[in-house]
Amino acid sequence: MRKAGALRPRQVVLLAVLPLVFAFAAMCLGRMAISPADVFASILGKLGLGAGCDAQTEQILWTMRFPRVLLALLVGAGLSVAGCAFQSLFSNPLATPDTLGVASGASFGAALGILAGFGLIGIQLTALFFGTAAVALTYLAGRGMGRDVSAFVLSGIMIGSLFSALVSLVKFTADTESQLPAITYWLMGSLNGKGYGSLALGSPLILAGILVLCLIRWRLNILPLPDDEARATGTNMTALRGVTILCATAMTASCVSMCGQVGWVGLLVPHICRMRYGSNHLALIPACISLGACFMLAVDTAARTASASEIPVSILTAIVGAPFFIVLMRRSGGWKI
Repeated sequence: MRKAGALRPRQVVLLAVLPLVFAFAAMCLGRMAISPADVFASILGKLGLGAGCDAQTEQILWTMRFPRVLLALLVGAGLSVAGCAFQSLFSNPLATPDTLGVASGASFGAALGILAGFGLIGIQLTALFFGTAAVALTYLAGRGMGRDVSAFVLSGIMIGSLFSALVSLVKFTADTESQLPAITYWLMGSLNGKGYGSLALGSPLILAGILVLCLIRWRLNILPLPDDEARATGTNMTALRGVTILCATAMTASCVSMCGQVGWVGLLVPHICRMRYGSNHLALIPACISLGACFMLAVDTAARTASASEIPVSILTAIVGAPFFIVLMRRSGGWKI
């Protein structure tokens, strides 16, 4: 028998196939268009089932586009699952890595790492540290204001503003010839120029966070419950909240450290998934993984193909996300957790 709220077999197949279809389309699209037949032939060649394509096409597909496709899939899935986890943790549909200050804290840490001349590992570690500090401060401030629906969002806005000011301070002290342009462009969000080395360093935290939250996704249904009801289930709520915060923060920090601050993904995608699949995390987490990956991949493909010069992805996510979110709100008639 299928568990209540779990995905149907056809839904599982659809959610598994969708990212593959989007990834295949992204491999075809670009400033140099490659036909689906050539992409398919190249894939068969990599699998040892064919001769592949010419050297130039192979270079474009597997050195330039494939790492970027993988990064978009990881970042989209990571930010969506992190947003879903934060919304359940704080019982608030507005709680996302952006509104809770996590993204701003991670951005400050990464900008500080760039200013200090750290490599990717150092940037990721500083982003993780300050992202964790931001969500801890948000949680403490929110508890001080009470556990109403807006307390944590208000505290997140305050903490986010604090770290945004610290980012501005870092930019003010950065070298105007080299460090300031790098920090400014990085803050706008871009997946450009990331290779397999960056993926090898940045993907473990995202994959580990997604895996852990998938394994405990049935327990995440307990998070929005009142404290008395949650404790009655026999669950160690302190440990569950700690694991949820750690996983969501680690994923956000890793995403920010690799491609800058990308907004709207952690807010828009979980809400779409809730409208379609309900609030049961047995279905909600897999849906966020699939649709978040597809959304980010579609936005990044548009960012690198819409004009001669690449558009920062954070601009497109805001342009697409804001009006789309308003339409969703009008159709749904309000917030649902």
